[in-house]
Amino acid sequence: MAEAQEAPTPQAGLLAAIAGMPGVLRTYLEKDEPVVSAAREQLLGLMTALRDDRRFAFEQCMDVCGVDWPERAERFDVVYNLLSVSLNQRLRVIVATDEQHPVPSVWTIWPAVTWWEREAWDLFGIIFEGQPDLRRILTDYGFEGHPLRKDFPLTGYVEVRYDEERQQVVYEPVRLTQDFRSFDFLSPWEAMTSLPGDEKARDGRVEGAGS
Repeated sequence: MAEAQEAPTPQAGLLAAIAGMPGVLRTYLEKDEPVVSAAREQLLGLMTALRDDRRFAFEQCMDVCGVDWPERAERFDVVYNLLSVSLNQRLRVIVATDEQHPVPSVWTIWPAVTWWEREAWDLFGIIFEGQPDLRRILTDYGFEGHPLRKDFPLTGYVEVRYDEERQQVVYEPVRLTQDFRSFDFLSPWEAMTSLPGDEKARDGRVEGAGS
């Protein structure tokens, strides 16, 4: 008897339908979640089709975030998490870029992504072409650098304090009050090699014993 073939999963069927679309570089499953790697230059057309095509109907973009891979030439991944409420399916779309090449903004497709594109710009320095409100959203206006890059220093570049004499907030270079140190996290009982009174035991004397 011929072995029965397993029916394709909904995720696999979704990726099969998307694989031939313009702008799709690669499709794959990651922990049973469908993922699409997309070309940056064709992102807008692909995202519009994923929203409007009834086979996909991704009415909502739930999140846009960044990933930093410093060793790559295109060090950033921009990750879009899409949701179809009507078809109860999800899709992750990933686009690669670097510090110089902007990613087309998808705010005209899903207006709410303005917040997340601002966040990715603020924390990673990823530029979104066509985004009308590309401002910092989590850090201060005068903040230098992008704190979620993996080469960003742990201490940052500047610190903020309120100056009583000048009656204003001032920015100054970071000054550490102490150097980084290695701490011993053993409990006092584990760290101590001898306890008070042990010297009597080592000398062979027992308190209160007769001669």
